[in-house]
Amino acid sequence: MVTLSELSKKELPVRVCHNDTKLNNILFSRKENKALCLIDLDTLMKGHFYYDFGDAVRTIVNTAPEDAKDHEKITFDKSLFEAFVNGLGSVGPFLSKQEIETLPLGASFMPFIHGLRALTDYLNDNIYYKVAYENQNLDRCLSLFDFTKKALNEKVYMEKMVLEKLKHRM
Repeated sequence: MVTLSELSKKELPVRVCHNDTKLNNILFSRKENKALCLIDLDTLMKGHFYYDFGDAVRTIVNTAPEDAKDHEKITFDKSLFEAFVNGLGSVGPFLSKQEIETLPLGASFMPFIHGLRALTDYLNDNIYYKVAYENQNLDRCLSLFDFTKKALNEKVYMEKMVLEKLKHRM
């Protein structure tokens, strides 16, 4: 079991990461039921796979808007998480055992980091993220922190699911 504070100490391969792997940055085929490619490539840089995994999880398993004010609507949908991990397991072995072990915490780490970014932008008068209303970045921050808490509450479930679905890849 890896803790958030241990993530930075792990010896993980450095990979090319998209760093904004939300669903609306994936181009899908209209003819076939499959993803074609990632778009919005200005965020590409080196990193660890749990960055992209955690970022994707934050937008796939939470069906509420990122700036949801009603935190009752913020979810961690286990069926969507399982479908995502199943998809990851279908592409062949490419992750190390240590990388696989970090995936569940990536699902908490990345929403937390995005929450910090939204809070920082709010405190800096919204100079980075586009906002449609005055406190939108504050709402984003609080929503992302709430999702982080919900993801941390599902850590044991995620560890079990990731190992079950990806153990043959280790």
